[in-house]
Amino acid sequence: MSVWNDVVGQEAAIGILRRAVGAADELVRAGRGLGVDSAEDAGEAAAVSGGMTHAWLITGPPGSGRSTAARAFAAALQCPEGGCGICHACTTSLSGAHADVSLVATEHVQLRVDDVRPLIQLAQRSPSAGRWRVIVIEDADRLNDSSGNVLLKAIEEPPPRTVWLLCAPGADDVLTTIRSRCRRIGLRIPPVAAVADLLVRRDGADPAIAAFAARSAQSHIGLARRLALDEAARIRRREVLKLPSTLRSVGAAVLAAGQLVEVCAEESKARTTERDAEEKSTLLRSLGAEGLSTLPPAVRTQVKQLEENQKRRATRAQRDVLDRSLIDLLSLYRDVLVLQLGANGREDSIELVNAEMAELIEAEARHSSATATLRRMEAIGVARERIEANVSPLMALESLMVQLRPAA
Repeated sequence: MSVWNDVVGQEAAIGILRRAVGAADELVRAGRGLGVDSAEDAGEAAAVSGGMTHAWLITGPPGSGRSTAARAFAAALQCPEGGCGICHACTTSLSGAHADVSLVATEHVQLRVDDVRPLIQLAQRSPSAGRWRVIVIEDADRLNDSSGNVLLKAIEEPPPRTVWLLCAPGADDVLTTIRSRCRRIGLRIPPVAAVADLLVRRDGADPAIAAFAARSAQSHIGLARRLALDEAARIRRREVLKLPSTLRSVGAAVLAAGQLVEVCAEESKARTTERDAEEKSTLLRSLGAEGLSTLPPAVRTQVKQLEENQKRRATRAQRDVLDRSLIDLLSLYRDVLVLQLGANGREDSIELVNAEMAELIEAEARHSSATATLRRMEAIGVARERIEANVSPLMALESLMVQLRPAA
């Protein structure tokens, strides 16, 4: 048993983090902290501390396990055995219950100053029960200029026993001033077999479904887990992949766009509705206003603020679901291109992501050219960028579906 068991396919990164944990343990046993007066050079700080430094940036493609690796690292830093996985320090760190490990994630579009400012005060406190005070920010790429500059001041003047763990898809997604003060750890896309094995071992998934889920999710661990355990998610994905075969006219394309937006809105609503109601009920209960037909002005203000936060979260959730659907479509055309280029019949053949839909893929490959497929893939990329830039999802998808129609 180890805290690293769920960090799959990342042997090189785990090796670096294990060595840093060992260096951190030596510092604790010697009664020393990191002793960094200025964090302008994270590499120099790490060298002085034997591989351990006060700020880390863990990057990797979506689904590679960035936050899992960060939690495992936090647990190993708190564990006297370096990450045994079974002691109180390990279990509470991994679950988010450890007094000195703070896990920060957001479902909003951005991390705002109000989200970051409490962390600055927290970082100045010495550990209360553990060896280190560890602050994990799972969405460092959502820091804006204002919140990033607030965080920068804390990273520039780190207390001796505080460690920052920032997670982002890539180093370029984080402000230059912040990433220059962090030691970077890059994760890679884990092998499909490793993800499938994790789903069987950790989640009890059926091996055949686990293999399908890992391949369909293209090794995205979180999405693979959902596909393996949720039949409705598997059905929705299949329906999305069938959309291109229905695009016989401009009218059909417009209808398909509306259908996709509606399906994604329903799915994101299903994810958030129950949680929204529970949050509102908890707030009213804590304010002593549960069951009141008319709320006092002060309570109404807090309820309104909660509803605004929930609305932002719903917007983020819908964007995420839409983006995943577009990635699924992109995987379909990737498979079409593989067949059109003859890369599936060689000795070193490339496996299809959507092998269970081979008939549909073969039909699409026969009735279009590789050039047309590349244009469609590029159109999907443009649609993703437009939705991320806050263009109306319906407008972006209507334009996309028209471009995905087969040639006359």
